[in-house]
Amino acid sequence: MGKRFGTAINCIDGRVQRPVMEFVIEKFGVDHVDMITEPGPDKTLSENKAFDIITSVKKRVSISVEKHGSKNIIIAGHHDCAANPATEEEHRRQISQAVKNIKTWNLGVDVHGVWVDKDWKAVLLSETEV
Repeated sequence: MGKRFGTAINCIDGRVQRPVMEFVIEKFGVDHVDMITEPGPDKTLSENKAFDIITSVKKRVSISVEKHGSKNIIIAGHHDCAANPATEEEHRRQISQAVKNIKTWNLGVDVHGVWVDKDWKAVLLSETEV
């Protein structure tokens, strides 16, 4: 049987790689996580202005979905982000908007938002937040 993949759009910050990867593996029962990293991706993907970065992220996500068969995309934001020094409330709003924007890519997969808190624990945003 083939290996199952998930996709995470995550910050470049090394502190959030493991919590997000472990969350995706556990939550979605996948074997591997294609990690697409950018500084503060929740802000970038929520504002929908940096088209060169967004195009690059979308291309990498498409490879994960088309070539690895990923069925879930996660967009993560985290506490103490150097590239996006916003409050938790603002991050959660950005993650929610980023989820909505990614859904417009029409990749035929589920899109979820994840917040990594001050204890480096990844938690799924609730349905009311996204």
